[in-house]
Amino acid sequence: MSAEREIQDLRRLAHLYGVETTRRDLRGRRTFASPEGLRAILRSLGAPIERLRDVAAAWRERHQAEWQRPLEPVVVAWDGGPAPVELRLPQDRAAGPVACRLDFENGETRAWTLNLARLRTLRMEEIEGVRYVAKGLSLPGKQPFGHHRLSLEMPQGTAEALIVSAPTRAYGDRDSQSAGSWGVFLPLYALQSDRSWAAGDFSDLEALLDWANGRGARAIATLPLLATFLDEPFDPSPYAPASRVFWNEFYVDITRIPELRECASAQAQASEAEEELRSLRSDRVVDYRRGMALKRKILEPLANCFFGESAGPSDNGGGGRHEAFCRFLEANPMAEDYACFRAVGERERAPWPEWPERLREGRLQTGDYDEEAKRYHLYAQWQADEQLRTVSEKARRRPPGLCLDLPLGLHPAGYDVWRHREAFVGEMSAGAPPDILFTGGQNWGFPPLHPETRRQRGHAYMIACLRQQLRHAGLLRVDHVMGLHRLFWIPKGLEPAHGAYVQYPAEELYAILCLESHRHKSLIVGENLGTVPRYVNPTMARHNIKRMYVVQYVLAGGSRLRLVPSDCVASLNTHDMPTFAAFWEGLDIEDRSELGFLSRRDAIAERKLRQAVRKSLTRFFERRGWLDNSSPSAESVARAFLKLLSASRAEVVLVNIEDLWGESQPQNVPGTTDQRPNWQRKARYSLEEFFRMTQVLDTLREVDRLRSEGREKQIKRQKATIKRQQSKGKNKTERQRASSGERTTRDQGLWTKES
Repeated sequence: MSAEREIQDLRRLAHLYGVETTRRDLRGRRTFASPEGLRAILRSLGAPIERLRDVAAAWRERHQAEWQRPLEPVVVAWDGGPAPVELRLPQDRAAGPVACRLDFENGETRAWTLNLARLRTLRMEEIEGVRYVAKGLSLPGKQPFGHHRLSLEMPQGTAEALIVSAPTRAYGDRDSQSAGSWGVFLPLYALQSDRSWAAGDFSDLEALLDWANGRGARAIATLPLLATFLDEPFDPSPYAPASRVFWNEFYVDITRIPELRECASAQAQASEAEEELRSLRSDRVVDYRRGMALKRKILEPLANCFFGESAGPSDNGGGGRHEAFCRFLEANPMAEDYACFRAVGERERAPWPEWPERLREGRLQTGDYDEEAKRYHLYAQWQADEQLRTVSEKARRRPPGLCLDLPLGLHPAGYDVWRHREAFVGEMSAGAPPDILFTGGQNWGFPPLHPETRRQRGHAYMIACLRQQLRHAGLLRVDHVMGLHRLFWIPKGLEPAHGAYVQYPAEELYAILCLESHRHKSLIVGENLGTVPRYVNPTMARHNIKRMYVVQYVLAGGSRLRLVPSDCVASLNTHDMPTFAAFWEGLDIEDRSELGFLSRRDAIAERKLRQAVRKSLTRFFERRGWLDNSSPSAESVARAFLKLLSASRAEVVLVNIEDLWGESQPQNVPGTTDQRPNWQRKARYSLEEFFRMTQVLDTLREVDRLRSEGREKQIKRQKATIKRQQSKGKNKTERQRASSGERTTRDQGLWTKES
């Protein structure tokens, strides 16, 4: 067999595994994935190939395995059904009775029997001398929304599938109170106050919520609040969490913990901490190590006081506290396992891939960790959950309320990868192919989820991650929403240029998103910036996943502004972009040049483009009377843009508070690590200071006025739309009944038949 034929067979096998073999290069030309990269990716997906000559046999094996699987592991029933269940069998066994059982999420059961011979044949194929047939199986009636288990008992064995019955559209059509709302954004670590410790905490978040609600805001947005590693290993990035199902105890307000009133040892530690607290408050960047170590000195004796000398909680905090802790454990059944994992890591002083084999494989025993460390982590998680819930319950009173962020990845040494390693592909790293900004591509350093394994486990991990966030979030931003469709995999040891896109079961993932959003009455927003395949935005619109409209991103390619769509969350920038002042003054261009991300030629071109943007937009806003001079400040242009967004039909407008005083330093510079203080910079002004700043208050007052006016118009439009739809529905009913020989009349608003 020729080398060219072997490579063609390799690409054919890749398609069978859902691996894309082509992509667009820097100039937009179609380019093929490297054979070396494809082989590595296919091996990680389970393909038995070591050399190119193994490909033909691997293709036959994969193709046969697909037909030998009677049911797909997950089936979606949109709006309750019908669910397109396909049953695959050898033709000589495609007759006879089948006992069917549907176990509903609520504990109810439905059972029936069908005859295979009477099922409709969908397709047939012969593989390795065996003829297979695929038949269509219909589930009786509409299925209630939820996750249900279908079981088939056949002469040749049992087959099972998860039925995800979900609304086609996520929460937030007519049932949402968020339309026409606005809110403020600031990372919680950057939000400092006169009473906070090393950085902002959940009490500061609540103070910001109260203040913003008083100005008319209905949304409070911040970066991910998930657990991170703040000792060894050390990585404070909110986008590299230690877990996506547990919270960051760094944000706990020690002074609000009830046990502090009764625990003398913790009170003594708190008194001794005053001098160090003054030092931490005066720092311009967040010192995570010192801040977390200081809080732990108080959290540990608090945990000891609560648990006492026994393995269970004492009554020191009262019976109510004991009951609250038990409720926490019931809602978070993996909390003890997580606490043990963190305690083992502290004893080993190494990430879990370097632990002894038994520990590495997840088989922990009591003597593997210090009990006090386990109690600390368990207690700290409880406090974080309690304090965040207090904020979120208050925020829910004015939807959307708290806006949280679900990161795409997590730290490779994190708890989730350790406990659910079969769901991750450790031989791969997620990333991005080479583009104009990152000509060598990007390696994000975290393992991607295995598309097939997650299906076989009913997407349990994704559901757990969503529910953890949606318990508190009235609006959830899904990082890199394109990852619902496909993700770029890079084999370890190879450059990003050798990577390829791997497809995911998008329909199933959207169904889970839509279902969970309705259960929690939360809006879902997809981060759809960057290279977005053409099918992503239409799919998001079909499922009512809100888009992002970011002014700086829109202006990156020129000076023309696109119309702000109604189904979006609009803002001037994001946490991965320069502040508006830095963008307007071109400081980000100079920074990227200094970092070596831009060549001299590219920097000159970007400066010219940015100058054209400034001139064009200045004229645009002058014509509308929103600027009063031809050399406006960055703050005045930012205010003009916020007026533009506030007067638009955007679902939600988010205001980055730092833009209101012209901050020039970013919170994060993508592509850097030690070169910039990412995720560490405190806001220039404290919470108490910017609460009183005239330029902040005046701008937010204008935003609220414009949003309120737009909200009233939007409500009128919604009512008119509903009225038209109802009228169309009634007219359609009349036409249908007339065509069937029936006459209809209206009697006190009710339709009645006449013979």
